[in-house]
Amino acid sequence: MPDNPMADERLLLRNVRVFDGVRDTLTDGDVLIEGRRISAVSTSPIGDAPGWRTTVIDGGGRFLMPGMSDAHVHLVGNANTFVDLLSESQSMLAANTLAEAGRMLLRGFTTVRDMAGDTAGLKKAIDRGDFPGPRIYPSQAAVSQTGGHGDFGFVYDAPTALGGNESRAETIGFMRVADGPERMLAAVREQLKKGASQIKLMVGGGAASMYDPLYTLQFTPAELRAATAAAEDYGTYTAAHVYNVAGIRRAVEAGVRSIEHGHLADEETVAMLAERGVWLSMQPFAEADHHYPDPDRSEKNRQICGGVDQVYGWARSHGVNVAFGTDLLLEPQFAARQSEMVTRLGDFYSNVESLKMVTSGNAALFRLAGERDPYRDADLGVIADGAWADVLLVEGNPVEDLTVLGDPDRNLAVIVKDGRVVKNIL
Repeated sequence: MPDNPMADERLLLRNVRVFDGVRDTLTDGDVLIEGRRISAVSTSPIGDAPGWRTTVIDGGGRFLMPGMSDAHVHLVGNANTFVDLLSESQSMLAANTLAEAGRMLLRGFTTVRDMAGDTAGLKKAIDRGDFPGPRIYPSQAAVSQTGGHGDFGFVYDAPTALGGNESRAETIGFMRVADGPERMLAAVREQLKKGASQIKLMVGGGAASMYDPLYTLQFTPAELRAATAAAEDYGTYTAAHVYNVAGIRRAVEAGVRSIEHGHLADEETVAMLAERGVWLSMQPFAEADHHYPDPDRSEKNRQICGGVDQVYGWARSHGVNVAFGTDLLLEPQFAARQSEMVTRLGDFYSNVESLKMVTSGNAALFRLAGERDPYRDADLGVIADGAWADVLLVEGNPVEDLTVLGDPDRNLAVIVKDGRVVKNIL
């Protein structure tokens, strides 16, 4: 990332109550940002510094927390409808995506892990300050088998492995269909070449796709091992879309480090994730979060949502590393539900546990990208000396009432990302 042109400027947040993303207790004091990083967290007043331009924001005792993160977004899919993906130009898809990235930042999400979509170029534009938006960990195209969750080709089209043409989802870089270990190796390496920080694999059925029931197993063990080996050779990891028990177990045995969803798991399988140190990147879904045009997909959605309560309960009791994500898709009019979904974590965890999950917790998952981590030079999701300067000044206290985060327009008084004030309504 380029040097910050504001490196000689200081931002001083005075008289704030600090939730640092790690500890249960709050600290009263000042937080100093110099350039793009936090340089001091002090219980004593911080003064001016000769040669530096200091902007002072008096927090008036308000709650200061790290910027939030979302471990499972689809920026392209979140910003565009199904019809858009089928018919719009790629420039329009990108424009819609950049606009949604700006709105996502104003909801307080300063970092996201994108789990399918061509976002590496958008990430570069945001990182250099051309457009407002969160930090992005791109996966690029999610990799699917023929007839799997990421195969959006029509039934009358020949599979690409048999000489057929790429589907529209492939031509826009949203999905990549690959069958067999050799094609899997090529597909994974292609995404890494295009800037992926981690690899997304479709290992089971899903609600949005037309061909694959939830019970299906997708990719053979040999194909999955090829994918994880290719990712590990680049110092990063694979994450697997999968709901069912057999698929989760197959993915873990093949070396997948993060299970995306997992809502149909049983308790034994959840306990296995804890034993193996595998992350569960889960979403607090409600049936109304997504709308489907046919009874089959609506029923799949109902089954998935029915597993939310018990899987969260098992994950908490067994000490699984759980990340927070939203997975909103193809309905831009409901994108703002992302904020509501944060507040739903309070149904399964304490408010402090929920806040840790959307800050330092998710950041620990992102760090699995190793040398592919584009933000590895400083800590994310914490308020600490040397950390990236991504912070939110909140009206109300989310430790006492998590629902204040559900109304970011009113309750996020100040948003700072990468040391820059992107919102200030004080």
